[in-house]
Amino acid sequence: MKWLELLQVGGVTLVAAVTLVVLYSLGVRLTAIAGDAGQKSPSLIRSLAYICFGFCGLAVLFGIYLIVPYFGK
Repeated sequence: MKWLELLQVGGVTLVAAVTLVVLYSLGVRLTAIAGDAGQKSPSLIRSLAYICFGFCGLAVLFGIYLIVPYFGK
């Protein structure tokens, strides 16, 4: 068995999972901050939250692209 490749896959999986969780939680936090009263630019904060959600969606779509063999042809 090729242990180095197994470690590489495990490391990439860990990094991708942490990145997705951080982006999603940052998007949720920015959405909550944008809803608070007294913010100077809630539309900017809300758009940053949507950008975080968009990157999460792109990462999920990329993962599906890598997993499904039909797309790899």
